[in-house]
Amino acid sequence: MILAAIDIGSNAARLLISEASVYKDGTVDFTKLTLLRIPLRLGFDVFDKGVVTEEKKKKLIETLKAYKLLMNIYNVQHYRACATSAMRDATNGPDILKEIKSETGMDISIITGQEEANILYETHIAEKLSDNKSYLYIDVGGGSTEVTLLAKNQTIFKESFNIGTIRMLHNKVSDEQWEHMKWYIKTHVRDYLPLEAIGTGGNINKIFSISKRKEGKSLPLELLKDYYKELSSSSVEERKHLYQFRDDRADVIVPALQVFISIMRWASAEEIYVPKIGLADGLIKMQYNELAVKAT
Repeated sequence: MILAAIDIGSNAARLLISEASVYKDGTVDFTKLTLLRIPLRLGFDVFDKGVVTEEKKKKLIETLKAYKLLMNIYNVQHYRACATSAMRDATNGPDILKEIKSETGMDISIITGQEEANILYETHIAEKLSDNKSYLYIDVGGGSTEVTLLAKNQTIFKESFNIGTIRMLHNKVSDEQWEHMKWYIKTHVRDYLPLEAIGTGGNINKIFSISKRKEGKSLPLELLKDYYKELSSSSVEERKHLYQFRDDRADVIVPALQVFISIMRWASAEEIYVPKIGLADGLIKMQYNELAVKAT
């Protein structure tokens, strides 16, 4: 079965196409056929002006037309498309979705922060974790940060905060929002210490990549602090030159590190694992589970 997921985030729009293969023992493998990312940067308009501008809207529609063509080429049987924080905040978001439907035939859902956290959980990362440990799952995006606490094979909480890298670049995160996230994390993890952190999102993936760590190894909090100190003291142009970052990575990676470091400090987490999964992976697996239930 060929499935596709489209994640329209505050920084980029992603298309993931995967093949689900079911084996005799009931296990399911998801093979990634293609993954594309277009840096639309919708949040740059929305968090400043409250709307998606005409120029960005046209680019979004053209991107989705291209994604639809690729889905046809790969013979995608089912897809799900979701928009997150930027489209949640855009006053013209619902109108844009109607226009997308008219021009492409594609249905896009604007999901809440809590729904985003739930979909991220569908990556089934919890199944691979130790029953005896506590884990704090942190996903930092352009418009919001989703945090899930897993302990003793149970979900203790799933929470979304309107603190994201593009909001931070545009000074749209208040001291009160930071204090609330700090209070929430410290209050809700205190009974589950010690814990380990798990990080997702393009920024933590990039830090893991430049660290040259072997897959499966963790990143120590102290190393994240070192990267934050080095990158925050350099310009965007210098970051692009030193690490070959793209434009849309070089500016957001510093605020992303600030969020990861802050949450890890509040949760007393000394290391973070980076499994390279995200919202699109959750959308793929959620689709498969729903289709499997319908088939029974």
